[in-house]
Amino acid sequence: MKRIQSPIASRDRAAFALPDLALLLGTILILAALVIPAVSASRERGRAAQCVENLNHISKALLKQAQDADGKLPVSKSNPAPGGWWTYKEGIQEQLAAGGAAAGKVFACPSDRGYGLGDESATPFSQSPKHSFTSYVFNGVTLPGIPNVSGRALSSIRNPARTLLIMEFTAHGPLSWHRSRTGLGNAPFYDGAESIVGFVDGHVAMTRFYYDGVNAAYTRDPIPGYDYQFSGD
Repeated sequence: MKRIQSPIASRDRAAFALPDLALLLGTILILAALVIPAVSASRERGRAAQCVENLNHISKALLKQAQDADGKLPVSKSNPAPGGWWTYKEGIQEQLAAGGAAAGKVFACPSDRGYGLGDESATPFSQSPKHSFTSYVFNGVTLPGIPNVSGRALSSIRNPARTLLIMEFTAHGPLSWHRSRTGLGNAPFYDGAESIVGFVDGHVAMTRFYYDGVNAAYTRDPIPGYDYQFSGD
């Protein structure tokens, strides 16, 4: 005998189903709000770890190149047109290969977003001929009055544990690719922005950079309270 379903029972199930569905959707949204930032943070930690590994390889190669050149760091050379920055990567290919680094990848930070002054589609440094296809810059800006270690003898650098050797381009701003306070925007510069850098003593770290509100970070050594310097003195 065919069972006849009560219209009242059907309405009751529908009435209970809608609140249950709303509760389920609300729970999913809450979980997504918790999980998505955690996944994003985990992904960025992985990218930062890759940058640390890259700069470890580059720092070792630069120091080995200096040892092979009577203890002197490379002399900065102007990048050919359309450049204007300072190259170093061409001179360390042999040292990178000897250290087992993949030269085609070691110069690219996964979080590199270029310097497009607020333009989220700016070309990454590692894809820019102007910046010699690298996310990292040697501490060798030789403009008048700018502190640097271009051509310096390693033995002449007074505090190698504080003196910068190689760094992400964001250190020049300063900005940050890994712990950004400006989201994906490349402006404004701000004090305390963190970049991954390599020091003359060979260690690599995430470092806070000083900004006085007017001059780019690379134009001067910081005030007390920061753990780096551009000059070797």
